[in-house]
Amino acid sequence: MLTPSPIRKVAVIGYNRIPFARQNTFYTQAGNKEMMSAALNGLVEKYHLQGIRMGEVAGGAVIKHSRDFNLIRECVLDSKLNPATPACDLQQACDTGIEAAVYIANKIALGQMEAGIAGGVDSSSDVPLLRFKDFTPSVPMNMEPHTGLSMGQHTEITAKYYSIPREEQDAMALESHQKMAAAYERGFFADMITPFMGLERDNNLRTDSSLEKLAKLKPAFDKTAGSLTAGNSSPLTDGASCVLLASEEWAKERGLPILAYITMAEIAAIEYIQNQHNLLMAPVNAADRMLRRAGLQLQDFDFYEIHEAFTAQVLATLKIWESAELSHSFGLEKPLGAIDRSKLNVNGSSIPAGHPFAATGGRIIATMAKLLNERGSGRGFISVCAAGGQGITMIMEK
Repeated sequence: MLTPSPIRKVAVIGYNRIPFARQNTFYTQAGNKEMMSAALNGLVEKYHLQGIRMGEVAGGAVIKHSRDFNLIRECVLDSKLNPATPACDLQQACDTGIEAAVYIANKIALGQMEAGIAGGVDSSSDVPLLRFKDFTPSVPMNMEPHTGLSMGQHTEITAKYYSIPREEQDAMALESHQKMAAAYERGFFADMITPFMGLERDNNLRTDSSLEKLAKLKPAFDKTAGSLTAGNSSPLTDGASCVLLASEEWAKERGLPILAYITMAEIAAIEYIQNQHNLLMAPVNAADRMLRRAGLQLQDFDFYEIHEAFTAQVLATLKIWESAELSHSFGLEKPLGAIDRSKLNVNGSSIPAGHPFAATGGRIIATMAKLLNERGSGRGFISVCAAGGQGITMIMEK
């Protein structure tokens, strides 16, 4: 009988992505394969991985053509990695990039591989055809099959149910744009992005946004009484990202820096068909379970990266964590409490960056790894909500 190997630490070694582009702008002529290959090749070049056989590359896309069969393997074959590097596709809606990292991390932790790459890609511009006979495009609307409602419509219900005012949503959106603009200004993203098809930075970022401009936008999902707009909702976006994970030994042998460690993750699902206001609230439960397992409090973190599908969803999550009554309705023994908002999404998040579904996880892990590495020590909390009433949380440490 084999003796189980000790659990090993999993290090984040590197990262790369292409700039995220608003739907139907720069990347209309690029599909998932072209974008993911560009992100992957940028990673290979940056960390001198040419000819190296990785343990595995894992990732996926939420919106896929039939031609995207075996997508990640095809991207590996288009890269300068050793072609003997295996690959697999996986998908969990907006959680895809984080779940791919968990998949690779677990294999490293168990000693099944020394190093691997996790990634994700999505195009909202290059969509499949709905009906071949008249070439009608199937526009990505993020509809939930069990309710017939889009993610935005569900979140509109969330905002009303949890009393999240339009003013708070707009204020968080503006702050996110301002933080990302400042991060670009100080060069935070300079080593994280490979230019692609003439684009050098995320083109959804609005450096001239203001509360006055946001207030003028009309509701996007409930035209008469809604609070969600194009300004406080993440836009349909094209993009790709990837992260390099490895054992400490593998990194040290190659002289590569250890930016941070992935130490824990938790996935959760929630009933949202009857409780339509809770579609994107599964991270509430994921965080509670993960923190109890880790023996930590929600306040024990230096940075928080909470994916901004909508600012209303972020604000609702924070409100539930803070409220004893609301926490109890989710089965929590006690509320997790409030966080220091100055530590939340300190470089902006998905509102200004955009949200190419499967690529968002890689962007967030990379951001957290760099934040912790720059600080020199600390602990980071990641939360991503997803379609289908799912969500994932992660702890990273330095």
